[in-house]
Amino acid sequence: MDYKVVLTSRAERDLFAAVTFLAEKNPAAAQRAGNSLLDAAESLRLLPFRGPMMKHRTDLRKLSHPPYYLIVYRVNESARLVEIIRFWDARRNPGQLHLP
Repeated sequence: MDYKVVLTSRAERDLFAAVTFLAEKNPAAAQRAGNSLLDAAESLRLLPFRGPMMKHRTDLRKLSHPPYYLIVYRVNESARLVEIIRFWDARRNPGQLHLP
């Protein structure tokens, strides 16, 4: 049975900011990047534990999405739910990555 994938409001804002930034230079590329990030997040419905646990937050996992993004998420096994916490541009200062 598949897991349900949901985005937090913070993840939605991250995705919107990334797509908006890219769209200033190339709207088509921005659309592709946004869709690709959403597809990667949605793929966690089949294999939610494939991303490694975060070093200092073992309740969270991360999935690398080349070339620059991390998808930070939490798995609730009993509810069969994957909660996308952040879409993080890994070129940014990691000290600015605020997690719940």
